[in-house]
Amino acid sequence: MPEPTPETHVIDFRTAERLLDARDPRGAVKLLDSMISSHPGNTAARLLRARAYFASAQLRRAEGEFLHVLEREPDNAFAHFALGRTLVRAGRAGEALRHFRLAAALDPRPDFVAAARFGEAGG
Repeated sequence: MPEPTPETHVIDFRTAERLLDARDPRGAVKLLDSMISSHPGNTAARLLRARAYFASAQLRRAEGEFLHVLEREPDNAFAHFALGRTLVRAGRAGEALRHFRLAAALDPRPDFVAAARFGEAGG
């Protein structure tokens, strides 16, 4: 098999996006695994793989990928929001609130602000 090129990585990334949209997260992960092994610092690929892990209920793996993205991009509002959703789904809502609030502070999109529950008692 020939060595992957930047062009084949772009094709694989776009195909992985389509697979995730078509509800085939495991297929998306397979494509992204080789790309990430070649370019471990590619946060876009890691973010997409985190979404695929979330979609396939691999919550620990999703959490790890979101955390990896946030180590490199601490101001990534979507990664904070998605990590919060992952933590809620894993039964860790208390931990999730911090990430929802960071997401809302970084980007006051209505869904981020609603998840942050600003102004609620105890919040």
